[in-house]
Amino acid sequence: MQISGSIFPFFLLAFILISGASSTDKNNDFLECLTLQFQKSNSASDSIYTPQNASYSSVLQSSIRNLRPASNSPQRPSVIITPEHESQIQAAIYCSKKHGIQLKVRSGGHDFEGLSYISETPFVIVDMRNLRSISIDTEKKTAWVQTGATLGQLYYTIAEKSKTLAFTAGVCHTVGVGGHFSGGGYGMMSRKHGIAADHIIDAKLIDANGQIHDRESMGEDLFWAIRGGGGTSFGIVVAFKVKLIVIPETVTVFNVTRTLDQNATQIVHRWQYVADKIDENLLLRLFLRSIKSSNGKRTIGAFFTSLYLGPVDDLLPIMQEKFPELGLVKEDCTEMPWIESILFFAGFQGESLEVLLNRTQVSTLYFKGKSDYVKQPIPEYGLESIWKFLNQEDVNGAELQFSPYGGRIDDFSDSEIPFPHRSGNIFMIEYGVGWSQEENAKSQRHINWIRRLYSFMARYVSKSPRAAYSNYRDLDIGMNNIKGNTSYRQASVWGFKYFKNNFRRLVHIKNKVDPTNFFRNEQSVPPESL
Repeated sequence: MQISGSIFPFFLLAFILISGASSTDKNNDFLECLTLQFQKSNSASDSIYTPQNASYSSVLQSSIRNLRPASNSPQRPSVIITPEHESQIQAAIYCSKKHGIQLKVRSGGHDFEGLSYISETPFVIVDMRNLRSISIDTEKKTAWVQTGATLGQLYYTIAEKSKTLAFTAGVCHTVGVGGHFSGGGYGMMSRKHGIAADHIIDAKLIDANGQIHDRESMGEDLFWAIRGGGGTSFGIVVAFKVKLIVIPETVTVFNVTRTLDQNATQIVHRWQYVADKIDENLLLRLFLRSIKSSNGKRTIGAFFTSLYLGPVDDLLPIMQEKFPELGLVKEDCTEMPWIESILFFAGFQGESLEVLLNRTQVSTLYFKGKSDYVKQPIPEYGLESIWKFLNQEDVNGAELQFSPYGGRIDDFSDSEIPFPHRSGNIFMIEYGVGWSQEENAKSQRHINWIRRLYSFMARYVSKSPRAAYSNYRDLDIGMNNIKGNTSYRQASVWGFKYFKNNFRRLVHIKNKVDPTNFFRNEQSVPPESL
């Protein structure tokens, strides 16, 4: 009897996993099931990676952007599936449900807490990297984007087709479309054009039963939920259809630094009265770090990193009228096409656009992040207290990022989509602290620092609830019981901070589309019945 070449790899794969001394029965059963399902659909076995596979570690590590979560995780995925077809996702869902293995979905791997690639219980990963096709319709100004694509790939593909079309989303080119869009998607054009989720007009989703839906068949409730409510609570989003935006052929960028001896405290204080009200074509983002001055002493660096949708000669009069304190001059500014501004903000100015297609930057950083929303300006003495906190960390070891709101963001109601952070917010704060592998033995010192700063900032930020941005995941604000059932009351601790009153509707929708809570993680929306 002969075994055909197309079938042999599946039997070999199953044999390797079943004979592995470290494999559990549950993992073996899952692999046997997955092998059979792939065989039925004539799928290649090279989309399956196990710890016995030579490429397993490189595939796992290639999309880990923060080493902290993985370094603390007791589990590694028993299988990584990199599907090239929807049928392979359906097979993973079917076998995961049948054998009680938790399924995680990874797009770009930028989750602050690593929830797309770690777990306390046995799990498998569906890594979307191979589902990254992008189709642009320049006449209709729309694009279909598979969720394994990165923002850099999306921007590059749009720029290939048009000089005056773009999309409003984040600045980091390796961020995956799947998580970014489904969590909101703030970026440098958000004051003019809103966030990424505001522009989603259709989607393709695979539900817990393996059924494929578009907007019409999934219904408006589910379509509402995946535009800012976190897609992986409700299914696996395979692709989004988005409305592209029209931009001028020339934009202007600048990055101006001010230190304490250049009145940084007063300028940052004034920024709070300007940033959300200034011309919506301008986004004045602010980064704050403890740095060394030219004389070698510690000081605070305030980095005003900005994009204006238009020429410099239109920008300067606006700045001179609304924010003269910064002292911006023409020499600080650079005009360029929009696509080159992506390189500028990513730190790749002057490099080839092809760098945007590189998704495999291996991280060496351990990182902890948190977020807040500010509704009233922080007084100067409050800023001075923040400077003291920053000086407690290493030079350039910690950062606060102030991202202004206002403009188009405010034009939507709080319940238009699940993302609720609209009118009334001056800016969002992202807190971040990072350290190297050599310092990881002292990681708790850095984590304690950011938690102390977060506690101190309570007096200056939103209240009832103290709001947070779900794309800046933070398990400190609450988490589910991943090993058992999570009650609505338990999940609402973090749920209302991310989604405010929209959390109730998200729970109701979850109850309809995934009542057994198949799609779950430490901060996924639970059904009402659990």
